[in-house]
Amino acid sequence: MDDFIFEAFPARIVFGAGKIAEVPAELDRLDASSALLITTLSQSFVADEIERSLGTRCAARIDGAVMHVPRENADAAIALGEEKNCDSVISIGGGSAVGLAKAIALSKGLPIVAVPSTFAGSEMTDIWGISEGDGKITGRDAVVVPKTVIYDIGLTRGYPARLAGPSGINAMAHSVEALYAQNCNPVLSMYAEEGIRILADGLPSICGDNPDDEARSNTLKGAFLCGLALAKATMGIHHKLCHVIGGAFGMPHAETHAIILPHATFYNRDAAPDAMYAICRALGSDTAAGGLFDLVERIGAPTSLQDLAFEEKNLDRAADIATESPYYNPHPVDRDSVRKLLEDAFQGRRPE
Repeated sequence: MDDFIFEAFPARIVFGAGKIAEVPAELDRLDASSALLITTLSQSFVADEIERSLGTRCAARIDGAVMHVPRENADAAIALGEEKNCDSVISIGGGSAVGLAKAIALSKGLPIVAVPSTFAGSEMTDIWGISEGDGKITGRDAVVVPKTVIYDIGLTRGYPARLAGPSGINAMAHSVEALYAQNCNPVLSMYAEEGIRILADGLPSICGDNPDDEARSNTLKGAFLCGLALAKATMGIHHKLCHVIGGAFGMPHAETHAIILPHATFYNRDAAPDAMYAICRALGSDTAAGGLFDLVERIGAPTSLQDLAFEEKNLDRAADIATESPYYNPHPVDRDSVRKLLEDAFQGRRPE
């Protein structure tokens, strides 16, 4: 019999086609009247629509959210929110937009309404990150969890396969690490395994020639479940390496996740057998790490750090940074083993 405690975040989920029309109503629920609208350049047309629906309740807008939330961007956004007396934040886009919104919430406690346009799942977590110098500072705080998340499948219709695939693997990584987390429990395991299964089923269609709305809807549900799993789980070697490679070396976030995940899973294969069995069940594969690598390859996502123009000379430095203050991990974290993991990821070798 399992003994455990499970606490869920009180986030409100609004899911379906055309649901961005609900943004004004969600601000009403928060009794908010002066929103800071945050988006990326690629989602500015969606922000235009939402801004029109808000009228004077859109007090300020930022269109330039970028990966890894640079400290100077976070400080500028916080200052703008203060200048315009904003009482809420609306993020439109993927991890870049919600990450900047979280930085504001962390500093000022403002509630977030998140409208994700990717499959990353970070909108469901209490994890925040800010890049500073040659590294990335991360932490967890319930104040950064969006009060409402609006999943509108229409926002994923124009999402290019070359971006959608890595984004989905990014979400899947949340569930993989939840399965071997220090605080894993039966509820987290259920979310995590089902999230992996749904994404493994949906991503090949999403990355194919003619994805339909059913595939988009299912993939968004999978991303939601994966984010929900990580929201209450500790992070391990996979997320540590991705934070280092992204924060210190400027590599693209989702693509880095896609490359590292099979190798981080292989690293933990003997220390977390129950997690490996669950991953195999979800993927329908004989091995967890090999099955993940094959899925990444099948959907056309990058499988080698060389694909991102990561320089081989930086492997040693990445291993040093990652092992200076490692996250909890079921397999002990040592510099030589991590260096080998990174070498395999650099070469794009299939974990055997």
